Amino acid sequence: MPHLFDSLTIKDITLRNRIGVSPMCMYSYTDGFSNDWQVAHLGARAVGGAGLVIAEATAVDPLGRITPWDAGIWSDAQIEPLGRVTRIIKENGAVAGIQIAHAGRKAGSKRPWESKEPERPGWQGVAPSPIAFNPEALVPRELSVKEIKEVQDSFRAGAVRALAAGFEWLEIHAAHGYLIHSFYSPLSNLRSDEYGGSFENRIRFLLETVRAIRPVWPERLPLTVRISGTDWVDGGWGVEDSVELARRLKTEGVDLVDCSSAGAVATARIPVGAGYQVPISEAVRRGADIHTATVGLITAPAQADEIIRNGRADLVLLGREMLRDPYWALHAAQALRQPLPVPPQYLRAF
Repeated sequence: MPHLFDSLTIKDITLRNRIGVSPMCMYSYTDGFSNDWQVAHLGARAVGGAGLVIAEATAVDPLGRITPWDAGIWSDAQIEPLGRVTRIIKENGAVAGIQIAHAGRKAGSKRPWESKEPERPGWQGVAPSPIAFNPEALVPRELSVKEIKEVQDSFRAGAVRALAAGFEWLEIHAAHGYLIHSFYSPLSNLRSDEYGGSFENRIRFLLETVRAIRPVWPERLPLTVRISGTDWVDGGWGVEDSVELARRLKTEGVDLVDCSSAGAVATARIPVGAGYQVPISEAVRRGADIHTATVGLITAPAQADEIIRNGRADLVLLGREMLRDPYWALHAAQALRQPLPVPPQYLRAF
């Protein structure tokens, strides 16, 4: 069986290990343009030994930003600044990935550290149905079928720009209560047309988005999808649904499913604990016979290594732990007695 420091090859891309930096929003940009913060932040994690570095949720439409300070990929002018990000990641031995996204009804929110501010800074979001995420949120506007097609066109255009910027790993954000997840979760989709009601109809938006992207994203490069594997609510989306969705995604040419959870409703009771989402990845990997990534309170090297060795995921993504320690992969290699992916400039310290 492979272990945490074995390489992983998908299509023509090889990761030097099974450690990835999960896409984490920094809320630090103006008009969607990448800047020095993103270069320094993601470049440090590549220097720190991760095999894959995924740039945060990057909006395919300005109205699809979570906050006014999100990264964006809706304009050709945003390609060159993002190219600076891909160059520093690649120069330091990691694969450069990006997550393209639309926030849906969660758009126009405040930054997390401004949550106590009384005023909402943004705009009305869009969704499959006019259902607010919580009592404090604005009620979103229901998308027409014509507008659905326009959003899917925006995802396709975002993928084209991501390729031009030098990214070699593309992730479609279909989790956490954002637009695509809000279509497939029965808790947020009450439509009665071809995009609502049955399982087949609710997953249609995502499958069509994949079909829109597949012709413009090279077959040699990984195409992945992040899902919320369960809503953690009775009557909501569940793990069995995710297994079936993953089977469909595989037939559409998706190479890996990134298994997160929750985000559909504010009142979900989530059993948070060490590696609490790993069983979702394991179920999807075995049930759909597809590569998976897992994420969520994975902090210890032995914990991450066990996930890979026991076939529970093909890739371990770290979020907050990478914020605390950009060199987590180097320290994990030491702890697991594996060869260190140390930049020569840092050898004297190791």
